[in-house]
Amino acid sequence: MEEPGFSASGPFGGFGPDELLNCYAKGVFPMGEGRDDPRVFLVEPDQRGVIPLDGFRIPTRLKRTVRSDLFEVRIDTAFAAMLDACAAPGPGREDSWINGPIRRLYAELHACGHARSVECWQGESLVGGLYGVTLGGAFFGESMFSRERDASKVALVHLVARLKRGGWRLLDAQFLTTHLSQFGAVETPQAAYLGLLRAARTVQPDTASLFQPMSGSEAVAYALQPTTQAS
Repeated sequence: MEEPGFSASGPFGGFGPDELLNCYAKGVFPMGEGRDDPRVFLVEPDQRGVIPLDGFRIPTRLKRTVRSDLFEVRIDTAFAAMLDACAAPGPGREDSWINGPIRRLYAELHACGHARSVECWQGESLVGGLYGVTLGGAFFGESMFSRERDASKVALVHLVARLKRGGWRLLDAQFLTTHLSQFGAVETPQAAYLGLLRAARTVQPDTASLFQPMSGSEAVAYALQPTTQAS
């Protein structure tokens, strides 16, 4: 379901990070029509994509890649660059829903500690990763990109591992895709999702756990163990 939109110059020009967090708290999130379209629409899917933290799966080959520490994984060291990379054209993704207002909103969320990036680096080159929003014990995945094979997948494994280590309870993927289904993602009716969200919002996770060092082998172990043991 798509709700009315707004633009930076329209009557909703005062829409900022607090209003955006309120949207997430109600199970609604923003998207743009295109990179050059200034409008932003609030979306509430009938079916929500969710990656169950207790049901996370890692394909065998990817386990080897994560354990090899091929990439250096950093948190929040290049959030603006992550936004730009996720918005950039790529194979099969000529356009992007990340427009100017979206970029501004998430940069502001990052500045107040509610948006995070998980980055894969080779030397001083950002080669993949993802970003999302955190609210209580819920993490809302927004977008990912790869310039090297498996870089965004490695970032996802590290995200799940760090969320489980820190006590998060919900990983929202917005929509179910074939790409995400290999990790155990499922579709959840919006009404059921809202129940999961309400419960997760009451949790106070250990934010510092996102930033603590973690090897690839540790990431695989944490990502696959039960959440009851990771909190």
